[in-house]
Amino acid sequence: MQTRTLGTGGLEVSTLGFGCMGLSHGYGNPVDTRSGVALLREAFELGVTFFDTAETYGPFTNEELVGEAVAPFRDQIVLATKFGFASGDATKGMDSRPERIRLAVDGSLRRLRTDRIDLLYQHRVDPNVPIEDVAGVVKELIAAGKVKHFGLSEAGPQTICRAHAVQPVTALQSEYSLWWREPEEEILPTLEELGIGFVPFSPLGKGFLTGTIDEMTTFAKDDFRTIVPRFAAEARKANQRLVTELSAIAAQKGVTAAQIALAWLLTRRPWIVPIPGTTKSHRLKENVGAASVELSPEELGRIAEVLANVQVQGERYPADLAARVGK
Repeated sequence: MQTRTLGTGGLEVSTLGFGCMGLSHGYGNPVDTRSGVALLREAFELGVTFFDTAETYGPFTNEELVGEAVAPFRDQIVLATKFGFASGDATKGMDSRPERIRLAVDGSLRRLRTDRIDLLYQHRVDPNVPIEDVAGVVKELIAAGKVKHFGLSEAGPQTICRAHAVQPVTALQSEYSLWWREPEEEILPTLEELGIGFVPFSPLGKGFLTGTIDEMTTFAKDDFRTIVPRFAAEARKANQRLVTELSAIAAQKGVTAAQIALAWLLTRRPWIVPIPGTTKSHRLKENVGAASVELSPEELGRIAEVLANVQVQGERYPADLAARVGK
């Protein structure tokens, strides 16, 4: 797989990364350790060198899984993790106090079985801690050799600029896909101006853009999508048109709808690196294959026409979680 560079500090990663959250958190029952380790090692064999986790995934179990999986090739890959929640638990609210950041990093280093974190994100902006203080602590951790690069997740333009003035931000991670394009308004221009990379999570619309979900699909009670307005049955029914149109373009090209969705993201900017996640080997191979899909100007035009004519229904987060983003 080819590589891309995030930020001006030269962080080189595979064109597509692997979002590890779903192996342990958010989408129903977690995979067993043996299967998760095998899948992540298969991803590395297929050319993936960028693995994304967080202390709150589990909590903690995802970092442990990732640490075990990548141990044999740790020096050949880029590890990204996140801090920002009280006690590492997203249900307990945000906490980016300096002492909490330091504790989180030490815990992540231990669970990931490594002596440095290649890319450390603030998971969500903490309204009670100035972003300058957060960036300053990360700057100290970089000087100490525990962290290599600083990232933000779901931050707004003003916060990005303020943080970047204290410690250069290498990457912003936020949701971006064919059915959530809000970053195009202010985020992408800000990142371009500052030389910051972009790491879209949920590049396949939390599975919807794969074409495997419709209004009849049922989710496990602990699946995050059960509380997401965009995944209400009526919204899924309304949004099916988007997938139908994309699937038609994909079929004509001899690829899948998921591959179209990922390939489209890769055309948006050369410093965009999506991190699709999966628990299945065949989906992993499908995702990796998207890095080789080239979309012609005509195909991009057809996709643009679809996007212009389909109004996606439903908010991407319930109100309480939406309040945490874009700060």
